[in-house]
Amino acid sequence: MAYLSERKKISVQTIVNRKAKGVPVTVLTAYDYFVAGLLDRAGIDIILVGDSASNVIHGHGSTIPITMDVMVAHTAAVSRGTEAALVVADMPFMSFQPSIETAVSNAGRFLKEGGAEAVKIEGGIEMVDTVKRVIECGIPVMAHIGLTPQSIHRFGGPRIQGRKKKSQSYLKESALALEEAGCFSMVLELMDRQVAAEITSSLKTCATIGIGAGPDCDGQVLVINDILGLSEEGFKPKFLRQYADLPPIISKAVEQYIEDVKSGDYPNDEESYTDK
Repeated sequence: MAYLSERKKISVQTIVNRKAKGVPVTVLTAYDYFVAGLLDRAGIDIILVGDSASNVIHGHGSTIPITMDVMVAHTAAVSRGTEAALVVADMPFMSFQPSIETAVSNAGRFLKEGGAEAVKIEGGIEMVDTVKRVIECGIPVMAHIGLTPQSIHRFGGPRIQGRKKKSQSYLKESALALEEAGCFSMVLELMDRQVAAEITSSLKTCATIGIGAGPDCDGQVLVINDILGLSEEGFKPKFLRQYADLPPIISKAVEQYIEDVKSGDYPNDEESYTDK
């Protein structure tokens, strides 16, 4: 545990304290052991095992198809690669909506089988009873309001939330109710920046994590594939800042490998075993 002695373990209370002190919270997604370790050692606060794995790992057009079993497997891999960061598992579509009992059971799987330390549940005031019961069972919850991808068909596409008074009222009421239920943090996705700022200032203990919600949230989250350029061609939403362009680097490496194999250059003598 030499690594942990150098960096303090992030807990739910750490995030609550960051909110109180005005220290920004950093969040990225990860879906496997190796990338989780890289993010952890780089100093990320929270690793979210996002249901975005449905899109960026499994090639689906939305987050809806991914299952509990697949999400638990991703979470377990991420947990094994993480020492200091807080691991939050995204509860997939229909893993919590049918009933409170279903939500509690599936949330428990993420902790027991996946090694997660918290779960994320999409939905506003309508999910408060479910969220409250999950928390009562000892499972920390990160809420998620604004654009909730599991409800993408209801929204009719990725539309910015909070532009109309009815939407603003729903978002603000939901945020307060979810904090009252005990959520330690809350994703605000694709939301009018002023509304996000107002929600952030209204919450006392629940840290807001923005994605397309402006600079006034308590923290920010992005999908790791997106910041590395490993996303679908043409996917460049306004809020996305790309920090690397890995596809041409990967392509060049693969092309060189193919050339080396075909030319007989790989493997050479130094890369081959001999009994001499």
